Amino acid sequence: MNKPTEKRTLTRTMRSLHRDIGFLMIGLTLMYCLSGIVLIYRDSGFLKFENHVETDIDRGLTSKELEAALHLRRITVERLEAGVIHFNNGEYNVLTGHASYTLQEYPWLVRKFNALHLSPSSSAMHYFGIAYGLLLIFLALSSLLMYKPGTKSFRRGITLSSAGVAMAVMLMFIG
Repeated sequence: MNKPTEKRTLTRTMRSLHRDIGFLMIGLTLMYCLSGIVLIYRDSGFLKFENHVETDIDRGLTSKELEAALHLRRITVERLEAGVIHFNNGEYNVLTGHASYTLQEYPWLVRKFNALHLSPSSSAMHYFGIAYGLLLIFLALSSLLMYKPGTKSFRRGITLSSAGVAMAVMLMFIG
């Protein structure tokens, strides 16, 4: 028994591509969503553990030089006594160059997931981020082409898309 050949319309093609790419993107999107939620709470210590660091660096550094040498941000000097700079979560001996401080760090796997959000353009990983973003754009736009213009479903899609754009604009002004 022969099947009649189906006419490949733009709507049908978009539905197929949208479905297949959508299934591919499920795992990636879940991973990005979870790591994005963790990044929202990065200043609260959520999922972080303490890591004590002892290191020797150059002697006689100022607090700004100390930030750069230890690769830390926002060092707040609390007090200076007997050649030792006490700063938030640590201390630095100006005479010997010995620094001792505590870091708040994510577990290894969480750090790897978060690195996908933060990949610089000099990293090869940024191509993954670009591809992911382009596929999400395709999914967003192809959903509009899954229905014929003028139908109730198409008008509903345009209305919901417009509401999403309006929400994004509002969030830009609120934040």
